[in-house]
Amino acid sequence: MRMLLFTTIAALQFSCSNAQIKNKKNVKTMSEAQNNPAFSRNSQEKVDMKEEEWKKVLTPEQYYIARQKGTERPWTSKFEKFDEKGTYYCAACGNTLFQSNTKFESGCGWPSFFEPVNKKSLLYLPDNTLGMQRTEVQCGRCKAHLGHVFEDGPPPTGLRYCINGVILGFEKKG
Repeated sequence: MRMLLFTTIAALQFSCSNAQIKNKKNVKTMSEAQNNPAFSRNSQEKVDMKEEEWKKVLTPEQYYIARQKGTERPWTSKFEKFDEKGTYYCAACGNTLFQSNTKFESGCGWPSFFEPVNKKSLLYLPDNTLGMQRTEVQCGRCKAHLGHVFEDGPPPTGLRYCINGVILGFEKKG
């Protein structure tokens, strides 16, 4: 039964991804390039946009992950092996999420962090889908689905924020 569940989840993850990331060095997001009224690197105001508007300003893959709680295929994120110094932010709204010095190699296939920038940058919700008990992590500003947090990370927090790279943007330090 567990093997069937795992196979089903893996098949869903592979089949639901809409596009491969071709240029892994490109850290600009489509929502930055398009006319996205929600995108701001310094606003703290909560974002309240209709789904039709999100569809217009996010790529299909970003929309699938951020608004439909999808998951990108493991080991396809442009940020999986990315080691530049700077700040990771929500690609949908620009909200600051993680600093690069909290990123670590977890081996799970997605960018992993042990601590968010601050408590208000994320929302935590119970996720009991697919027969699992997990904690979903959403952007604290626009409620975009980012990934999940697990209690198997490194010190000092013991947490592993497993985040979909498609919904991350990056601002290089300096």
